[in-house]
Amino acid sequence: MLGGAQKGAGLAASNQEPPLPPLCREGSVATMAAVSAFCFLEALILGSVFALWYLLEFSEPFPGALPGFFCRDPSFARPYPGPPAASRAPPALVYGLVTAVPALTMVLGELLGPLGRCRGGPTPPSLWGRSCGAPLRRLLRYLEVFSFGLLATAIFALAGQVTTGAPAPHFLSVCRPNYSALGCSAAPPPPPAAAALGCSAPPAPPAAPPRFVPAGAALCAGEPPLVAAARRTFPCKEAALGAYAGAYAGLYVTLAWRGAGSRLAKPAAALCFAAPPFLLGALRVAEHRNHWGDVAAGLVCGAGIAAFLVLCVVGSFQSPGEGGGAPRAPPELPPPQQRPLEEISVTQGHHLDFPAVT
Repeated sequence: MLGGAQKGAGLAASNQEPPLPPLCREGSVATMAAVSAFCFLEALILGSVFALWYLLEFSEPFPGALPGFFCRDPSFARPYPGPPAASRAPPALVYGLVTAVPALTMVLGELLGPLGRCRGGPTPPSLWGRSCGAPLRRLLRYLEVFSFGLLATAIFALAGQVTTGAPAPHFLSVCRPNYSALGCSAAPPPPPAAAALGCSAPPAPPAAPPRFVPAGAALCAGEPPLVAAARRTFPCKEAALGAYAGAYAGLYVTLAWRGAGSRLAKPAAALCFAAPPFLLGALRVAEHRNHWGDVAAGLVCGAGIAAFLVLCVVGSFQSPGEGGGAPRAPPELPPPQQRPLEEISVTQGHHLDFPAVT
C-alpha cells in the first residue's frame, strides 16, 4: 500500500509542468512592455495625423494663395452648380464609401475565410488561438495602415488646395467681380447684320488681348465662404480619396485573396474598385466643380499613396511568418543505402574475435 501511494504521488509530480524560470518571466514582461510602447507610438502618430487633417479641413491655419485671372476668362465663368450637398455625389456619400468599402473588403478577406475553417476543419482545438489569431492581427494592421493613408491623402489634397488657390470653373459666378473697377473693358456688342443695312460690313477691329487681373486686386462682391471654397480645387480631394480607396482595395484583392476559381474573378473585382473614382472625377467635371487637371492630379495623388503603403509598408499583404499560408512540409530525406551482403559478411569476419581455448 505504501509503495503504491508513493508511486502515484511520483506520477502526479511528474505530470505537473515545471515552473518557468525567472528569465522567461522577465522576458515576457519586457515583451509586453515593448508591445505597449509600440501601440502607444502608433496611436500617437494616428492622433497627430488626425489633428492635422482636422486643422486643414475645418480651419485656415495659414492664408491661402490668391492667384490672378484674366478678365471674363471663359474657363472660370461656368454657372454655379450649387452647394456640395446638392451634387449627385455629395461629400457625405463619398466619405462613407471610401471608408467602409475597403474596410469591409479586408474584413471579408481576413476573417470569414480563416475563421470558418478554425472550428470545423482539421485544426485541433489546442491550435485554435494560433490559427485564428493571425488573421485578426493582420486585419488590425491593414486597417491601421489604411486609416493612416486615408488621412494622409486628405492632408496632401488640402495642403495642395491651400497652397495653389486654383480657381474653380464657377469662380467668376460666385466672385462677381467689379469689372469696371478692375479696368476690364465691357464685352463688345455683336456687329450688325450687313444684309439688313444694305451695305458691306466694315472690317472688324483686332480684338484686344484680355487684361490680366493680378493677385490681390480682384475685389469679389460674392459671399466670402463661397469665394474661399471656389479657390480650393487643385487637386480634387474627392478624386484623391476615391483613387486611394479604390487602389488599396483593388491591390488587396489582387495580392491577398487566395483560392481556386475563375481566373477573371480577381481582375473583375479590382476593376470594380478602380472604376468609381474615374466616374466620380468625370461627374465633378460635368457639374463644373473641378477642371480635368484637378481630377487627374487627385487620381495620381491617391493612387500613388496607396501603392506606396501597399508595397513598402504592409509588404504586398504577404505575411509568411504569421500562419497566413499552409504549413510547408519538411523536405524528404533520401533513403539510407544498404550495404551488400558480401560487404557485411566480410566486415563482420574481420572484427570477429575468438576466445582463447584453454
